[in-house]
Amino acid sequence: MSVETSRTHKTSYDAETHARLTADSDVIVARYPQARSALLPMLHLVQSEDGYVSPRGIAFCAAHLGLSTAEVSAVATFYTQYKRHPNGTYTVGVCTNTLCAIMGGDAIWEDLSDHLGVGHDETTDDGVITLERVECNAACDYAPVVMVNWEFFDNQTPDSARQLADDLTAGKRVVPTRGADSVCSFKEMSRVLAGFDDGRADEGVGAGVPTLRGVELARAEGWTAPEFPSATASAAPAGATAPKVGGEQSSAERPATTPADVSPAAEQKKQSTDDAKES
Repeated sequence: MSVETSRTHKTSYDAETHARLTADSDVIVARYPQARSALLPMLHLVQSEDGYVSPRGIAFCAAHLGLSTAEVSAVATFYTQYKRHPNGTYTVGVCTNTLCAIMGGDAIWEDLSDHLGVGHDETTDDGVITLERVECNAACDYAPVVMVNWEFFDNQTPDSARQLADDLTAGKRVVPTRGADSVCSFKEMSRVLAGFDDGRADEGVGAGVPTLRGVELARAEGWTAPEFPSATASAAPAGATAPKVGGEQSSAERPATTPADVSPAAEQKKQSTDDAKES
């Protein structure tokens, strides 16, 4: 059962929260040549505040970046790491892509779903765990893999994954196989994804034995990769022309907006939309 229906949306941030989010957003925007490029990390930022990308979070991003709420919503609904309903304290993702599936990922998923009483992208009644079926955790050498707020738990079984979920529910400390020494909350992880360091980057085990096996074998056998071709050898074929930066085929210097986007009518429409969302 999902907890979505038991929670209500807040429509605006209080002055203190708004000021704090604005200061953090200014830090994010300063990293990019165009302010609108900061949208992805800013969505993680508001998610770290609300536990999901809320209507007020969308309105805040739109107002801060000079976008419409429709533009922000279009991005927020495209990527699965942005949640459009309240998320649990922990996102437990079970990889069911090809290798993990045949190594037991499907069995882990079915067992956890039955054990927790929720399906894909649903949250337990206590609000602790949101369960996800993940396409790939990029850790095939440790299949089957489960992730908790994107921390790795390798070589899992239905029993070990069930115990992991029970420990999270009981509030016990769990230790990832690799990476940080502990698992932080979904909100805390969202702030990290927004680009704010939590000081845990150098904790725990980095690359494990299976990951390093290839490079160790290459060193033992004296294998080396071929050199990159020279600049002249990799030049375009005779007669071919590369797109000129800022030209018709290049988006490198193309304006982010058109005249219609910044017309008085468009600006008024954006402002009225933002005001309605923030009111």
